[in-house]
Amino acid sequence: MSIIKLNNNGVKNATAFGSISSLGSMVFIKKLTASSSATLSFVDGSDGVVLDNTYKEYVFTFKNIHPATDNVNFQFNMSTDGGSNYNVTKTTTVFIAEHKENNNTSFEYRTATDLAQSTSDQQLAYQIGNDNDQCFSGELKIFNPSSDTFVKHFISTGNNYTYNDASINLFVAGYGNTQSVINAVKFQMSTGNIDAGDICLYGIA
Repeated sequence: MSIIKLNNNGVKNATAFGSISSLGSMVFIKKLTASSSATLSFVDGSDGVVLDNTYKEYVFTFKNIHPATDNVNFQFNMSTDGGSNYNVTKTTTVFIAEHKENNNTSFEYRTATDLAQSTSDQQLAYQIGNDNDQCFSGELKIFNPSSDTFVKHFISTGNNYTYNDASINLFVAGYGNTQSVINAVKFQMSTGNIDAGDICLYGIA
């Protein structure tokens, strides 16, 4: 039985897995590990970081991001000047699905968490607890950050264990409203340090 591959040029038949190219594969670029860190920043051209026109899509993965302070938010911002300023204007949408250990549930659009033409940091995780077993994991995708024509779209989803014992799935999407090249991304807590956790950067080939 043939395997059918769809691409921009139409339909291609392949008779073996080995004949299909690895388009869309994730290429590992850089891993940062928090250790009571105020911020974790990925700056193009610094310490092995690639965040340029090499790839049209970049993915950050967050593994067990644990805050030093209880009941805080994990957030990010972008830079167009190599990390001198993290203040890109953003417009975003945010949805939260919540399920507490006492079985209370909710699903809502978060007007207090979205941004409308704001240079503030965008929240990616909400009310993370700092008990030993509480943390956040998820991912952030940024599309074509080196474009000098279009705005910079991003999508994030993740799950965190909150200070009041709930599972929160936070869905964030929006765009950096700039035609300038994005060449640095910074992550931090709303208050206090990132006590532990890994952030990895990948390019999509």
